[in-house]
Amino acid sequence: MTAQTPLNDLPAPSPDALAHSAQLTALIHAEIKRAGGWISFARYMELALYTPGLGYYSGGSRKFGEDGDFITAPEITPLFGAALATQIIEVMAQSAAQIIEVGAGTGMLAADILSTLEADGHLPDSYAILELSGELRARQQETLKARVPHLLPRVRWLDALPQRFAGCVIANEVLDVMPVHCLVWRDGVCHERGVTLDADALAWQERPLNEDLRAHVARLPAPPASTDGEYCSEICPSAQAWIGEWARSLQQGAVLLIDYGYPAAEYYLPSRSHGTLQCYYRHRAHTDLLRWPGLNDITAFVDFTAVAEAAFAQGLEVMGYTTQASFLVNCGVLERLAQRGETDSADYLRASRALQRLIGAHDMGEIFKVIALGRGLTTPLRGFARGDRTHAL
Repeated sequence: MTAQTPLNDLPAPSPDALAHSAQLTALIHAEIKRAGGWISFARYMELALYTPGLGYYSGGSRKFGEDGDFITAPEITPLFGAALATQIIEVMAQSAAQIIEVGAGTGMLAADILSTLEADGHLPDSYAILELSGELRARQQETLKARVPHLLPRVRWLDALPQRFAGCVIANEVLDVMPVHCLVWRDGVCHERGVTLDADALAWQERPLNEDLRAHVARLPAPPASTDGEYCSEICPSAQAWIGEWARSLQQGAVLLIDYGYPAAEYYLPSRSHGTLQCYYRHRAHTDLLRWPGLNDITAFVDFTAVAEAAFAQGLEVMGYTTQASFLVNCGVLERLAQRGETDSADYLRASRALQRLIGAHDMGEIFKVIALGRGLTTPLRGFARGDRTHAL
């Protein structure tokens, strides 16, 4: 992941951006006061990212690409979507010719997938995008209109999960921005770290766990001792609940989740005694989680064991779990690259460098994982043919 940026080295927001953040900060202050002086970090994260018109993902600022705060795989190279399309074809062949993409970002992945499926002769009957941000919906529509205008009639936007669905669901970097609860252990006792006000400024404060969180924490591996006697981490009940919703909706097919994270045995290690939460601001990572609400992306690594357990509890099967590198190679990304022409051509060399970012062990190849949760599929999925790590969950 990106190296941490010293807080004093972060570029200053514009006056308009600061005014935007001040509006959201005032709303958060009011929420804290209504709640009796304290809110969980999960609630703070929800407000900071998703408050209508003000949150990071709902406030209209440019987030993706060189001019935003981060770049996701579809913005790096269309080879990502092309390889993913290979797996989608297999899932649709065993279920239904329908796709739902959750949190479609700029719309680039949808355009790449649809272009590849058209070229391969496997266009879906429908491609639905579950997107709650009006600003991102508009940007997705612009991208699709520019890239695949003739396929727009197949695309529709959803406000909520369908009650029943058969086909393939894809979610790239969605789980990492679901609100998490911050936990801190000292001398074997766990507390929740939330947000309060100190002299009219946002500040941290710890409280005992409530009953629901105690139940979640009881299922975690015992956190290792840290050098300073304090161990911090996160849990994401909202992600587990979200998996449960898809389990109730999915009649036949698979949910493909791509994100950065670890199985539980690797999530709770001495080296991660400060947790995995971080912010992204103008391509800089930092850990001042309460700074400039609404201007920072806030993310946490995914506990894939918790995801798998939530799926299994709701009757879904874990069809595979592996690194992004293994998944893309299994899905023929190197063969897709070879189609770019001669290995010394400028197009091939650009595509090769971009692909290296997706599959390199020191880039995104190892830290990003892919997990498939399915129902009613009888044929193993190609993306997990080699390098499957389901045993590690």
